[in-house]
Amino acid sequence: MQDIQKLSMLINEYSKEEKQNVRDNIVFSIYEDAKQLSNKVVKKDESKIDIDKKIDNILTSKITGYPIMFILLGLIFWITITGANYPSSMIANFLFVIEEKLTDIFISLNAPKWLHGILVLGMYRTLAWVIAVMLPPMAIFFPCFTLLEDLGYLPRVAFNLDRLFKKAGAHGKQSLTMSMGFGCNAAGIIACRIIESPRERLIAMITNNFVPCNGRFPTLIAVASIFVGGYFSSSYKSLTASFFVAGLVLIGIIMTLIVSWGLSKTLLKGVPSSFTLELPPYRRPQFIRVIYTSIIDRTIFVLLRAMAVAAPAGIVIWILANITIKDASILTHMAQCLDPFAKLIGLDGFILMAFILGLPANEIVIPILIMAYMSKGAMLELDTLSSMKNLFIQNGWTFITALNVMLFSLLHFPCATTLITIKKESGSYKWMLISAFLPTLIAVIVCFITKQISILI
Repeated sequence: MQDIQKLSMLINEYSKEEKQNVRDNIVFSIYEDAKQLSNKVVKKDESKIDIDKKIDNILTSKITGYPIMFILLGLIFWITITGANYPSSMIANFLFVIEEKLTDIFISLNAPKWLHGILVLGMYRTLAWVIAVMLPPMAIFFPCFTLLEDLGYLPRVAFNLDRLFKKAGAHGKQSLTMSMGFGCNAAGIIACRIIESPRERLIAMITNNFVPCNGRFPTLIAVASIFVGGYFSSSYKSLTASFFVAGLVLIGIIMTLIVSWGLSKTLLKGVPSSFTLELPPYRRPQFIRVIYTSIIDRTIFVLLRAMAVAAPAGIVIWILANITIKDASILTHMAQCLDPFAKLIGLDGFILMAFILGLPANEIVIPILIMAYMSKGAMLELDTLSSMKNLFIQNGWTFITALNVMLFSLLHFPCATTLITIKKESGSYKWMLISAFLPTLIAVIVCFITKQISILI
């Protein structure tokens, strides 16, 4: 007991960096002792090839590990993009047939137009877009993600990224919570519970927004397909857009590391905790478990939370688009006020307004923008990407505008569901507000720099 107390006193005299080295050395010593004991009592058939080790030498290599991660990420996005198009269209058509039936009911009851507008064109149509846009990609992305988890690959991702997060003053487990954010940032915030240190948990929660969630993918994919994939033939359009979006995701990961480092040196100072990760063996996935976990525990859960926030937002959006002052809607007046600032960062007032009104659910940003450009009183979406491209170009879009829209979508404030989750998990409005303000400030700075570079070029 005295020896332990002496060791504890000795460690307390060290600097923060020395303390971290002591912890690492202790953990290394424990594992070395365990390895020696194991070698004494366990006999291995040396003639057999350790397949897991051979695979790990490739997947966790400093040379091949990161390219494989990027390729897998790009392939998952490609599968999600190409696989979600048809079911999204089917669900949208089905839900809008119901909208027509609801409209017929309101007409037959001689209901006031404003009531039909608020409940059907506002609330119901917003919910319909959220379901049609969110459900198919989540139903594809989450099973793919859960499959990698069940195969045992995700711990290898954490292993690869651990050294980067450690250098950024964060916890290695943040790589896992960050990965969950690809499906939904709110789910990523909840996943931060696996991080024991309150300081590192807060860093993970604040920076989780820098990986695009399922709600931001429609904006990224649509704009990338129009202004990036449009330069290639139709057979390569989806693949090109997918890997361009994957490149944007890499920017988000880099920003996560930079901001994590900044927070660990300022607001949330401290030394990163030791993270000892045992790589589990590769295993055959349990498909029933994968489907249940991905569809019930993740997809449906996230969708219901998004719907709860999107419903009242639809009412507000309809009111802003239909109440006019001097022959222009409130939405138009607000966009015009924002236009000078928006021009400085390579956007316009309507784009910025669409992002602000998209706070409840990122899925509705593009429909709001189209509604504003076309001066319609309800959210809508064009039938083809070429029609959308023509509309955007008619309203002054260039490649720089498209790039800044994607960058702003990638980096801006989290959705309302995520902010509420941050408040609940952190127990403080302070961290919720920081989580909203910090990404937005970074998004504005990045877009401003991009705009100024385009002017110089």
